[in-house]
Order: sequence, then structure tokens, then C-alpha cells
Amino acid sequence: MAHLSRLTIQKRILILLFFAIFGSIILGARLIYLQIYQNNFYRAKAINQRSLAIPVDAKRGTIYDRNGIPLAVSVSANAVYAIPAQVKDKEETARLLAEILEIEYDFVLSRVSKRSAAEWIKKRVPSEVARKIIALDLPGIGVVENPERFYPYGSVAPQVLGIVGIDNQGLEGIELYYDDILRGTPGKTVFERDAAGREIPGGIQEYIPGEDGSDIVLTIDYYIQQIAQREVERAARETGSRLAVIIIMDPSTGEILANAIYPSFDLLNYQDYPLENRRNISVTDTYEPGSTFKAVTAAVALDTGVATLNTYFSDPGFINVSGWTIRCWLRGGHGSQSFVETLENSCNPFYAKLGMDIGGERFYEYLTRYNFGSKTGIDFPGEASGVVRHPSTGVPLVTWANIGFGQGLTVTPIQLLAAFGAIANEGIYSVPHYVKEIHLDGTVQGPNIPEPRPIMDPEIAKMTKDALRSVIANGSGKRAESPGYFVAGKTGTAQLVENGRYSHSKTVTSFAGFAPADDPKMAGILILWEPQGAFFGGIIAAPVFSRLVDQVMPYLGVKRVETGSRIDQANTVVIPDVLGLSPEEASKRLEQVGLKVHMIVGEGSRIEGLVPEAGVRVPRGTNVIIYTDVDYINTISDLPNPFGM
Repeated sequence: MAHLSRLTIQKRILILLFFAIFGSIILGARLIYLQIYQNNFYRAKAINQRSLAIPVDAKRGTIYDRNGIPLAVSVSANAVYAIPAQVKDKEETARLLAEILEIEYDFVLSRVSKRSAAEWIKKRVPSEVARKIIALDLPGIGVVENPERFYPYGSVAPQVLGIVGIDNQGLEGIELYYDDILRGTPGKTVFERDAAGREIPGGIQEYIPGEDGSDIVLTIDYYIQQIAQREVERAARETGSRLAVIIIMDPSTGEILANAIYPSFDLLNYQDYPLENRRNISVTDTYEPGSTFKAVTAAVALDTGVATLNTYFSDPGFINVSGWTIRCWLRGGHGSQSFVETLENSCNPFYAKLGMDIGGERFYEYLTRYNFGSKTGIDFPGEASGVVRHPSTGVPLVTWANIGFGQGLTVTPIQLLAAFGAIANEGIYSVPHYVKEIHLDGTVQGPNIPEPRPIMDPEIAKMTKDALRSVIANGSGKRAESPGYFVAGKTGTAQLVENGRYSHSKTVTSFAGFAPADDPKMAGILILWEPQGAFFGGIIAAPVFSRLVDQVMPYLGVKRVETGSRIDQANTVVIPDVLGLSPEEASKRLEQVGLKVHMIVGEGSRIEGLVPEAGVRVPRGTNVIIYTDVDYINTISDLPNPFGM
């Protein structure tokens, strides 16, 4: 037994020795692995554990206009931070910082008293203030670079550019949509600290610079934008409009040359303005377009064969649709009209008939082809799609009649402008866009937008274009004419919807068109919300477009064509001022001087406007259009609104 005990003991000793040796080998191998192969990894972790990194924002990329003019740049600024563990006299430190930075004492004290590694005290600190902070040499208080946006030419297209937040991030507009490109990669300032969070004297201190963001070039033209901003403000103020927008586009490419909105705001002090001032309503908001939409209905009718240029329509002044009556704005109607004349006269009954003749299925298919009811794909955040009801949802026939003359659907201003651009560009639809070039990693790239595509036959586009030219030459859009530039376009006045019903008093007035009609270099749209007084498109919107063409065409290098010799003074008359008179009195005075009253718009008792306007010298026998103080759209105010049902 004793012998066996010794053997057992020896075996156990050997086993224990084996495990001890094996364990030593494992531990040794592990130590070799950690100390040699994983040395850099754990060394970095150790340094990181006792390191404090203060982020340093990179400079955002510059935003240029199409000519290389810098609209938004990043300039050096400063940010003040605190390392609470290093702040010795918190009350005194808070008092000094609050006084110099002009912020609340309690706010600063709460920041320097937190149990955290680091806290921002204030960003976007001017250099002279930052120097004062540095000169105080306050323990635990530091200053790092913190770039901020600056606008060398002021607030140019602010709703398009958008704003940048205090943390260098794009919050709205192009700044938000292209934030990944513009933002860059932040850098950092690093230093070692002990377990209490205090800086280690002689420890690691390092500055790692960030990588600046990439630049982008907009399609916006600074000079055309200035024209648009000036004219949109003038139009809004002169008409008492609550809101106004002007967009100018190159119809051959979809490049947006100008996008002006009133009221506007200051990019540097955006927080001082109402939030709604910052909305790019060209893209984010919808409205019922009214008679400007008749250009689309005309193109669809011609393309489907529902109508031709030889189609005639006898307008008795109204049309009945499923128990609803759609009346013409002209008392007694226009009588017999050609297809082109219906557009010149903006005849509601005819375009209601076209809407029904095209039919829900076909009309819906064409509208979606034009991108109505869906997003265009423009490079801007928050794009609205508008509303076009699908025929399968039980849309009544009267809705398609409504849509025929521009009510019963909603569109964005940019959607409607794109449709006019396609008519101007031989039927090719180009998606509107704001960015021309992206300078990324040493390369120049274009924006990621859908390719241009045909949406109508070129011959149909030409027919529609010629009809729109006739609206200006012979119809109610005469005041949009710019002699020698041959404008084509359409006026519009539509009712706003309130509480599910069309308003009798609040309107949206607009003009959409392009010039020159034979070779369009610009397409544009002007919209005025809730204008006061004379609110017909032919009276208040058309002249604005004329002024735009007069200023933009020479800048684009388009020469004015001579349109004939000077008018013989002996055979001309000056249009008398008949504003405020009754239609009968006005007609009599106009006829007495040798003019013809072509039409009386509305059923009011006093005159609000004339085309051509009073004071203009014109040949004897010129046709004059009279506008009264009651809007012709009241003739459809009792029609059902599909969005309020």
C-alpha cells in the first residue's frame, strides 16, 4: 500500500508539473502575442484611454454660381471649449467667460461644472474675442478653429442655398442636399490627461487637420438672379401679394438660372426671420395653376388627336358637365373660335370639353408623362409631387373638365415650368436642376439627375409653341410682349382653396412662358399669391415677364430683332385712362378716340386695368382688352374641389 501511495504521488506530481509547464507555455505565448504582435494595438488603446480629442470642423466646400462667383464660402472662426476637470475656480471662470462672450453666467457655470471630458462653451467666436480668451490663460479653457459660412455677395438665392448649422452641417437647401460633398472630414486636437481628467505636463499633444469639403458650381447665374430678386420684390409690393416667386430656366438643359422668392431672408441672420421665409416654394409647395395649365391641355389634345389646329368651337358662354355649369368669363361667350383663338381668349368651356374628350385614362397617362403627380427628380430636398387623382379612384367627369383649365389638380411651380420648357425644347423634357458641376477628388462631375427624354412629338411642340406665341401677339397676354424678342406664354388666375372650397376672394395669379419663341433661350414663371385689386394674369403678371425678358435677353447675348418702322404719329392715339369707369363708359371713351374694345374680362362695375395700358401710344383701330373688378374665376367657384371632398 505504501509503495502504491508513492507511485500515485509521483504520478500526481508529474501531472501537476505537466499542467504547470503547459500553462507556462500558454501564458508565455499569450504574453509574447500581446507584447509583440498586439503591441501597437494596445499601445494605441492606452493612449486613447488617457487622451482627450477636441474636434475641429473642416471647411465646407465653396458654392459658386455658374460664372465662378463665390456665393457661399467658409472662413476661419473660433470655438471656445472647457475641460471641466481642469477648471480650478469655476465661478470666476464662468464670470469672465460670460462677460467676454456675452452669454449667460448660469449657462457657462453649468458647462464648466459638468462631469464630462469636454464641453463647448460657444462656437463662431470672432477672432478678437478669441484672442481675449487666450490671453486670460484660464485653466481648462481652450480655443480651436471652427469655420463658419460667409456670403461675399450677400444673400443670393437664399432659399436655394439653404443654411448651415452651428455644428457645420447643412440644414436646408443645397447645403443639405449636397452635405456629404460639401462637409468634408473633421480634424481634432489631442492631448493626454490623467485619471482626474487633468492635462499631463509634457504628455502627447497633437493637431490632426481635417479634410476640407469639395466645391460645387450652381446653374444659378448671379446677374440673372439679381434681376429676378429685384423684379419679384417689385411685383409683390406693387400688387400687395402675400407671396411671390420667379423662376428662370434654360429650357434646352433644365438648368435653373434664377430662383427668387419674396419675402426673403438674410442668410447670416436667418434666425431673425419666420420659418416660412426660408421655404423654397418653387419645389416644396403646390398650388392649382389655373389657365397657365391650358398650354399643357392644348399639347395633350393635339398629341392625342382629340383636337387639331383646324378644330373650331362655338362658345355660348357655358358648358354643362354632370349637372355642373362651367361658365365663360366673357358675357355671352366668345362664339365661334379656332383652336388657337380658344387659347388666346383663355376659353374655359373649350378646355373643359378637351379635358372630358381626352378622358381620365389618357389624360392621367399624359400628366404622369409630364411628371405631374410625381417628383421631377430635381436636386433639392423636400420636393413635393403634387396631386393628380388616378381615374380608378372614382374621379367624377367634372374633375377632368376642371383639370382641362387648370383646377382640380395641384402642381409645384417647378413642375409647370418644366412642362413649358419641354414645349419650348421641341418636346424634350429636361429635369430642372440647381447644380452644374461637382468638383470631387480632383474630378469634375455632373449632378445625378434623370436624363432628358421626349414627352411629345416635335411637331406637336411646335404647334403648341406657335399657339402660345399667338396668345402674346393677339390675345390676353399682350403685356408680356418684349418687342423684338417674340415672347410666347400663357397667363393664369386660379382660386385658392379654403376649408375645402374655392375662395371667392383669394387668388393665385401667374404667367409662364419663354423667349424668343422661335429659338427659346429662357423659360420663366411668375406666381403671385393673393394679389390685391386687379389680379388678372394679363394685367399684373404679364408685364413682369416682359421686364424680365427685356433685361435677361441682352445679358444672354440675344439681339433684339427690328420689328418695323416707327409708327406714323398722325395715325396713332394715346390710350385714355379709363380706370374706375364703368365698362359702358370706358368702351365709349375708347371708341371715341378710334380704338376697338376687343373684350371685357369679368362682370364687375368698374374698370381695374387695360391691355395695352393707359398712356401708351398705339395705332388707330388697336384692339383693347378691359378688365373689371370682379374676377372671372368666380364663374367656377361653385364647382367641386376634389381636394376638399
